[in-house]
Amino acid sequence: MSAEIDKRQATVFDIQRFSIHDGPGIRTTIFFKGCPLKCVWCQNPESHKSGIEVAFFKEHCAFCFACKDVCALNAIVESDHRRIDFDRCNACGKCVSECMNNALRLVGRNWDPSALLDEILKDKDFYDDSDGGITLSGGEPTGYAAFLMEFLPLVKKQGIHVNMETSGMFKWHHVEPILPFLDLIFFDLKLMDSGMHQAYTGVHNEIIMENFRKLAVTFPDLSARMPVIPTINDTRVNISATAGFLKENGRQSIHLLPYHPFGEAKLAGIKTDLEPLNLPTGNEEYLLSSKNQFENHGISVILYD
Repeated sequence: MSAEIDKRQATVFDIQRFSIHDGPGIRTTIFFKGCPLKCVWCQNPESHKSGIEVAFFKEHCAFCFACKDVCALNAIVESDHRRIDFDRCNACGKCVSECMNNALRLVGRNWDPSALLDEILKDKDFYDDSDGGITLSGGEPTGYAAFLMEFLPLVKKQGIHVNMETSGMFKWHHVEPILPFLDLIFFDLKLMDSGMHQAYTGVHNEIIMENFRKLAVTFPDLSARMPVIPTINDTRVNISATAGFLKENGRQSIHLLPYHPFGEAKLAGIKTDLEPLNLPTGNEEYLLSSKNQFENHGISVILYD
């Protein structure tokens, strides 16, 4: 269970300062909570569920169970591997306050537009000195379109550059009104085959593809990105199809992001059906191979660390 959020508020699970990979210059990246996709490789699985929730970090637990004494909903589980009965928990935070070792943590905080503006303005000198700005990320920021319609005009009045990272899974009529307040969009293209897209992300990709087509003709600075997941989307068939789709829509470049298993350590402590992929890491050959294949199709590549 989780409390309903006012549409003029947004739930944010992290604010990362001094980012240099989420757009030009030095940036503050705002991670919004809630996502329509459930990518099996997700680095931020705590972003999937909208609303505030409690997460358990076993390595910090002293097994004192002081948390159980303060939980009126009997949502504390005495188990070696998990601590929260998520069907009972309402994320009130009493157990978090009682936990001296920070093994229980609230994931997410609700912000109104003016408060979030005040937060990002703390870093405005860095934006100004580096031609940076803010990046809306997640999760999926377009899930908070009503909030963004209030927040982004305040940001632009301050002369701040705005980038948005999106999965592309959104209703066009929700997002079209916020486009005038964006300077850049990073749009993820994960898999071209709709069936495979559904198998690995939980949704088919027809809406995503159509939204990319619309942005390609209406939005001036649209950049495609692809997280390269070994054995899943780095195949010749998928890369060829992705390159063709980019060319059809007037794009000549793509950003390639390497796979990192950072999200796997979080899975045991949150409510999720995802399981570790156990894919090999530390080998850059798959990324370089993908780069070479795109370039053979005439698509230039920007590689990320």
